[in-house]
Amino acid sequence: MVEISRPVEAPQEASLTAPLLEIKDLVFGYTGKILLYAVQARVASGEMIGLLGPNGSGKTTLLRLISGVLRASEGQILLDGRELVTWGRRGIAQRIAVVPQELQVSFAFTVEQMVALGRTPFVHPFGSRTRRDQEIVREAMRLAEVESLEERVFNELSGGERQRVMVAMALAQQPRLLLLDEPTSHLDIKYQFEMLELVQRLNRETGVTVIAAMHDLNLAARYFPRLLLFQRGIVADGGPAEVLEPHLLRRVYGVHVQVGVMRGSEYLSIFPPGVAVVGEDEVPQPPRVHVMAGGGSGALLMRALADAHVAFSAGVLNIGDSDHTLALRLANEVITEQPFAAISDATRLLLQACLQHTSFLLLCALPVGPGNLALLQDALALCRRGIPVCLLMPASRIEQEISDELLPADALQLFAMQERDYTHGEATQLVSQLVEAGARVIAHVSQAIMLARQLLLQII
Repeated sequence: MVEISRPVEAPQEASLTAPLLEIKDLVFGYTGKILLYAVQARVASGEMIGLLGPNGSGKTTLLRLISGVLRASEGQILLDGRELVTWGRRGIAQRIAVVPQELQVSFAFTVEQMVALGRTPFVHPFGSRTRRDQEIVREAMRLAEVESLEERVFNELSGGERQRVMVAMALAQQPRLLLLDEPTSHLDIKYQFEMLELVQRLNRETGVTVIAAMHDLNLAARYFPRLLLFQRGIVADGGPAEVLEPHLLRRVYGVHVQVGVMRGSEYLSIFPPGVAVVGEDEVPQPPRVHVMAGGGSGALLMRALADAHVAFSAGVLNIGDSDHTLALRLANEVITEQPFAAISDATRLLLQACLQHTSFLLLCALPVGPGNLALLQDALALCRRGIPVCLLMPASRIEQEISDELLPADALQLFAMQERDYTHGEATQLVSQLVEAGARVIAHVSQAIMLARQLLLQII
């Protein structure tokens, strides 16, 4: 029997512990519009990963970048520790195979002829298939369970049969990495299960690494031990229990769902609201605390609020900002703007509507430029309405040991000295007006949590 998963030797310079695939700070866009921003991931050999995200989130684009069809404008993709582009088209095809959603064939190729196309990267341009090539094709068809179809015309097969043939063609490439783009789309439920059972078995038996863009969250939870939730960047990376979190899914997909385990089952499932499940979450209370942050300035505060079980909203945050990624996981509501974009009028209206229900505003020491100056303007308007506002301006270690709170002059000095003002002083002036309007200046996250709890208790 031919070994279908013959490993392609890694370059000698690559570390034995290096991941099979590594994505570093990947940026990609079409005609000047950023589609993927600061994508980072490491994939070990033998993993089986489901790539999730709403339509238009960039899942297919990411697969095309990994397969070398597209090239990123910034960042790196390393295959076996080596820059992807340096492998060349043939070298990539000998290591990475792609199973697309659909494959249109203009000729009446038989199944055997289609699977044999998988040997193309290994055949000399003017040569012919060797006996070994033929053996590998036979083994690929056996593994994909399409041997009985070998004389059938590919275009005359059912959707599920065509998908299996495409998997067999990919296996004939003897890939180390198998990429599948929505492998269950257009299939009825019988073929959906059969397809994923096949992929799971191939992963287990041949050791091929699998990354599959998935549309069905329930199938993803059942068959993939690691999930990447994607929205123009990786929002969450972990097991189904970590990634398929109701509030996170609501923020990414824009729909209310429940996540639980059906009685008699061992897998997580996604349900519409109102369906009884084991371990059903309580309905969250509407957030009364709002966080304005950016550039990583709100990370510690948001984690502390979540740990203290204080519900909060956050924004406006740009996609790709580290605070945005964290807020999607922790906040009850996130107001989002496009990468590198200024706050639009429509987004500002969303912010102002959110602030109408805010009882306490926490403003972090975020970088402020012309594009997000509106945050300080709306914070000032809120403060002048009598809503408590806190400026979290972390001081030096010596100052922190003296007091949890800072003098107003210290806050202005810190804001200007730490180069957060990119507005020629306009942002610093707004901070000064906030202090004059009664905003409280603090240096400790713990102080912010205590104040939030006190104010919320007074409201209750």
